[in-house]
Amino acid sequence: MARFADCVAVITGAGSGIGKAAAARIANEGGKVILVGRTRSKLEEAAREINRPLRIPAAEVFSADVTDEEDLIELAEYIEVQYGDFHILINNAGVSSKGKILEMDAKDWDHVQSVNLKSVFLTAKILGGLMAKGAARTRGNDNRAIVNVASLSGHQAGALIPHYSSAKAGVINLTRSLALEFAQYGIRVNSVSPGFIETPLTEKGLQNDKFVKAIERNTALQRVGTADEIANIIAFLASSEASYMTGSDVLADGGWLIK
Repeated sequence: MARFADCVAVITGAGSGIGKAAAARIANEGGKVILVGRTRSKLEEAAREINRPLRIPAAEVFSADVTDEEDLIELAEYIEVQYGDFHILINNAGVSSKGKILEMDAKDWDHVQSVNLKSVFLTAKILGGLMAKGAARTRGNDNRAIVNVASLSGHQAGALIPHYSSAKAGVINLTRSLALEFAQYGIRVNSVSPGFIETPLTEKGLQNDKFVKAIERNTALQRVGTADEIANIIAFLASSEASYMTGSDVLADGGWLIK
């Protein structure tokens, strides 16, 4: 199945975890993927892994800080020169740290907010603008989608992550605002909220047996999720199969909130 044939997709935070898994899924289904992140070596390794089983390489890298407007303008210019247009934007860049409000440095707050929330605003403004121009040329007769990676923590505040929880709640509501604004261009905007997923961001915590057992005990499916499982949802939301979905958040928490 080639759901993404003739599609160009941009994935932020694509060097590992959910971003890399989503990029691989789209590439395996016929799409051209541009992996975006700050660490070029991680992106290049991810691109090699994605391209290895493919007859024609589908992944390339573009090193950029998604909180930097100038970097994103350069990315948009690169896409326009190389491809003329693009169709799918997956905002996956994220970071977290632990801390109490009464002890938190404002720089820590700003950093987490910037990477998780400001980046979505900037990519929507700059890359979404490029996508809207393309939609005007094709008169909305092709599949175009933005998928933002939010979090279970955007629905239920996590312990000692007030900056992360509030940022991800912001991503969910910003997704709805973007869906309203981009609907006129035929661009759908949805988000996915993963629960506890095995990624580099959660790797340290998942080395704690007590923490893992607590997740299993409090999750209906009694296990941690995988990046590939979230990539499946992202691919669906990005595809024409979700053509009547916009402004939605898909909660993929293994049943955490229902327990």
